[in-house]
Amino acid sequence: MIAKRSFFTWFLLLHTILLTSHSHADVILHAFNWRYDEVAAKASEIASLGYKQVLVAPPLKSDAANCAWWGRYQPQDLRVIDHCLGNKQDFQTMINALNAVNVSTYADIVLNHMANERNNSTTFPGTAALSAYASNPGYWNNQKLFGDLNYGLFGSGDFHPEGCITDYNDVGAVQYWRLCGGNGDRGLPDMDPNNWVRQQQRSYLSALKSMGVKGFRVDAAKHMTIWHINQVFDATIKNGMHIFGEVITGGGTGSSDYQKFLGPYLQYTDHSAYDFPLLNAMVNAFKPGGSLSALENPFAFGNALAGTRAVTVAVTHDIPLNNGFRYLIMDPTDEHLATAYLTGRDGGAPMIFSDKTGTDNGRWVDDYKQADITAMIAFHNRVQGQGQETIYYDDCVLAFRRGKEGVVGINKCGNERWIELYTNEKYYWFRTYRDVFSGDTFSIDSSSEWVRIPGRSARMWYAD
Repeated sequence: MIAKRSFFTWFLLLHTILLTSHSHADVILHAFNWRYDEVAAKASEIASLGYKQVLVAPPLKSDAANCAWWGRYQPQDLRVIDHCLGNKQDFQTMINALNAVNVSTYADIVLNHMANERNNSTTFPGTAALSAYASNPGYWNNQKLFGDLNYGLFGSGDFHPEGCITDYNDVGAVQYWRLCGGNGDRGLPDMDPNNWVRQQQRSYLSALKSMGVKGFRVDAAKHMTIWHINQVFDATIKNGMHIFGEVITGGGTGSSDYQKFLGPYLQYTDHSAYDFPLLNAMVNAFKPGGSLSALENPFAFGNALAGTRAVTVAVTHDIPLNNGFRYLIMDPTDEHLATAYLTGRDGGAPMIFSDKTGTDNGRWVDDYKQADITAMIAFHNRVQGQGQETIYYDDCVLAFRRGKEGVVGINKCGNERWIELYTNEKYYWFRTYRDVFSGDTFSIDSSSEWVRIPGRSARMWYAD
């Protein structure tokens, strides 16, 4: 009996690990700067398009009069949810609407700093906010996540001394000093992770988890110490959650910022992270003079994170909305091809950025429902859990199969290419393989089959 029980226990553990791994490989919609009530209203549509998680704006109190996107990243109070994209009731209604269609809510979390306001005050939320709470307790208690709104949350002793980061290669400066905007800006007051601060941050995350949040994106994780992160995201907080950090780096394992920031983050936490090494590899591979051979197995060369730890992106909100990262914006066709690569490959949780700010002439507005994106998601969901094997690669073309279930072909160059599939035991015979974009088909009835990939195009064939 003991041996049987031990085997069964290990079987359940392995099954749980596999389910967790697959769930963390599902496509995430980044509903960037969307109102909570809009996400709720579109819950059924979001589910029908194949998304399994939605990342939404930071649930906290920020300046409701400032509807600029960056205002959501300047917390005034963690104890309540209230800003121009919604309040706690809206947030809960959204979670319930998404849960009803089996889509999980991921919350963007800001723990590194508080707002730069009131002449750079380090008293939060401030006397005006406390007076507002007192004058309308019915409303504000309904927005409360935790704590006592009769009193302030943070004071001057809860912050590092004032000073701007001037050297982003200095780990101590990056994690101790402030993010500043230049031109005399005094920066975002940087949290000191003392006992009180950590306790409040854990209470905040616990309250969100109790509301039904299933994942956390850790904003500015690069600017927090590993010790602070692990203290706040303890075993109770992490249980059943998908947590991933924003640790922006300019390359893979060979780059200094990977070695100083992302590498330690992955080594000393069990969180996932944005796969900025892979994003940089894609930008270089798709640009003129680059080679798609670099994307055949980027992990082997330190240019991609392990699939179980990666949230993969072709663009994030920081890239177009911050001048320092705009060099990562790809040509629209190349971004389409890169997204096909990310949704077609085995490894990582692809995230689709769907913007409400209208930046770059509305380039990413409503991308979540664009026909090419939804076709990619459909392919991704069909081949989920299948292995990957390279078929062919050179400077222009990369082709690989996903078990017997699908074939991906990407051609970054201008001329069409034909790729030969050697079919012995690797594909289904006499079944139609159909491209999600064009509807083009092929079937296997001999030892090899040639397939066509038009210039500057992707093909994602799945077995009918």
